[in-house]
Order: sequence, then C-alpha cells, then structure tokens
Amino acid sequence: MKRSMAIFAVFALAVAAVPLAGDNYLLQQATFVAMYCALALSWNLIGGYAGYPSFATAAFVGLGAYAGALLQNAGLPMVAAWVGATLITAAFAALLGYGLLRMKGHYFAVGSISIVEVLRLVASSWAGLTGGGEGLNVPIMPGGPEFAGRVFLYAMWAVMLLAFASAVWVDRSRLGFGLRCIEQNEDAADMVGVPVTRYKTAAFTLSALFCGTVGAISASWVSYIAPTDAFSILLTLKVPVMVLLGGPGSLLGPVIGAASFVLIEQTVWSRFLDYNQAALGLVIVLLIFFLPGGVLGRLRWRAKPAVQPGAAPAAGSAP
Repeated sequence: MKRSMAIFAVFALAVAAVPLAGDNYLLQQATFVAMYCALALSWNLIGGYAGYPSFATAAFVGLGAYAGALLQNAGLPMVAAWVGATLITAAFAALLGYGLLRMKGHYFAVGSISIVEVLRLVASSWAGLTGGGEGLNVPIMPGGPEFAGRVFLYAMWAVMLLAFASAVWVDRSRLGFGLRCIEQNEDAADMVGVPVTRYKTAAFTLSALFCGTVGAISASWVSYIAPTDAFSILLTLKVPVMVLLGGPGSLLGPVIGAASFVLIEQTVWSRFLDYNQAALGLVIVLLIFFLPGGVLGRLRWRAKPAVQPGAAPAAGSAP
C-alpha cells in the first residue's frame, strides 16, 4: 500500500510538472493521461473490486458534460457548474444502480451499455434543451489557450487525485472488503450478512461521480458537445481495457493501464493514420492476451496474504 502510494505520488508530481516544459502538445497529452486515469480508477471500483463489467462510463461522462454545459449556459460559474454536474450524475447513478445492479454477468453488461445509447437518443431528440444533433456550445474560458490549457490540466489532475484517494479509502474500508467478497461469490457474501445491494450501489455511484466530473470539465475544455461525442461507445470500451491492461482490483493497475494506453494510442495514431482503430484494437487484444492479469499481475506486485508461522497451509496448496 505505501509503495503504491509513493509511486502514485511521483507520477502525479510528474504530470503536474508538465506545464514547466512549455510544450502545448505535452500539456494536452498530460491532460488526457489525468482524465483517463480518473476514469480508470473510478471504473475499477465497480469493475475491479466488485467484478461487475460496467459499460456505462460514457453514459455518466456524457450526462456530466451536458449537465455542466447547461448549468454554465444558465449563468452558473464554471466550477459551480462542475460541482452541480457531479451531484446530478451521482444521483442518477444511485437511482439507476439500485435497479440495474440486480442483474448479473452478461445481463448487467448489456443493460449498462444500453444506458449509453438511451441517453444519446434523449440528447439527440430533446433539441429544445440539448440542441439536438447540432450540439451545444459552452462558454469559452477567458485568458487565452495557454492559460485555459493549464487550468483544465490541473482540474483533471485534481479529479485524478480525488479518484485515487477514494480508491485508497475503499481498499482499506469495509466497503472494499465487501466488494471483494461480492467479486468472489456474491451469493455466499449475501448469506454471511454482507449488504450486497447497498455495497454495489455505493461503488456504482462513487464510480459514476468522478465520470460526471470529468464530463463536465471536458465540456468546458472543448467548449462544444454533441450527442455522438459525449456518449461515445468507444470511450465506454476504452476504460475497461485500460484497467484490464494495468491490473483490475489494484490501486496502481488503473493508473499504469491508463498511462500505457495513452502512450500506445498516440504511437499507433501517428504511425497508422488510415488504419489506426484497427491497429490499436489489434495491439490491445495482443496485450490483454499475453498479459491476462495486467502489468501488475505479470510483475507480481499485488500483495498476497501472508501465512503466519505455524499456521496450516490452505487446502490444495503445495507443501
């Protein structure tokens, strides 16, 4: 735990120091890294600890983007709009999760990804509120591109720190223990008194909360949102891949996976402009195939329970 926190602290300081390089491209890439780290850390709460394959990430990002944009257009200050969008997204996820999380396995996966399409259709059809297919403009932040770039980098960086702090808290809390029990055997966890529904809903809501914040910040960063961009199926598939790449159910896994994914994506994009999506997909499949437990699983960094001196070995273990 301490080593993971120390490594993350060094990583976070490196991301925060990127503006000192004075390179706009690096600044943009650092913002993407912080954004994807926040999304991966949030997804890991429900997908890694509880083992529920949620594909609703883009739904919460898009909802946060539209909520933040609408609040800003209504005259609310930018940061207040981000907070409002976060609360709206969390409330929506809590209500949705209470019913959706009663499904399991493939049924939950299909149900969660359908939420993305439903919200996209609502945003496309409700032209009077969302602008429909024409999209919605968001007030441009004053101060020039360089100043705005730094503001949004540090905004995403702050969300990344909060997401990591939440992951540390969950990992150490009864909630984290309960989620691991659910991941191992949900029925058995329910039988021994773990409040399964409450714990799953809490993890789902906490996961969606940071997605909503990221969406609201992204809307202000781009200054324009459209249904197809806000509710992107590609995004909802990328985030679980990042966690699987780094190592699900761990603290550093989502961070390593997100940072590696951005590096891979940019490398593939620059070398295979005409076939970047196909090439990127092939690279991801190969990485997951050869690293089924993620990078941390390969390096064996995940902690194993210690055997006390004189204690009997677990059943089925080698002498």
